[in-house]
Amino acid sequence: MVNYVVILVCRISPSLRLKRVLLRRLGMTVGPGAVWALESTPDVFWPELVTVEAHAIVGYDATVLCHEFLQDEYRTGEVHIGKKAMVGAGAVVLPGVEIGAGAQVAANSLVADDVPPETTVAGVPATPVEAEDATGAA
Repeated sequence: MVNYVVILVCRISPSLRLKRVLLRRLGMTVGPGAVWALESTPDVFWPELVTVEAHAIVGYDATVLCHEFLQDEYRTGEVHIGKKAMVGAGAVVLPGVEIGAGAQVAANSLVADDVPPETTVAGVPATPVEAEDATGAA
């Protein structure tokens, strides 16, 4: 219940510093300058399995899960969000996923597999997308 109340406060608090302090007290690894945007939600049951490195961003209403209830099992897994990575608004990151440094997850994506560093993924499930140059050509 303590985890739920602390995470609820973090979801609505505008203070990024307060969020980092409170989430660390729950056992989460939160690097300096890491951002948990408004309404973003880390795993309530297993916050100690979440690592968000320095200057990474977890966007508005994004969810980071470290557990799954399945028909025949209960599964847990660590989630690691690398330095300067970005998880877009409304995205869901599933247990056991590593998002590499500088990677980007598009809004409303479902991240079920690891994302290599400096890669952009989008969709359900999230898959790599090709970057466009300044002229709009891929």
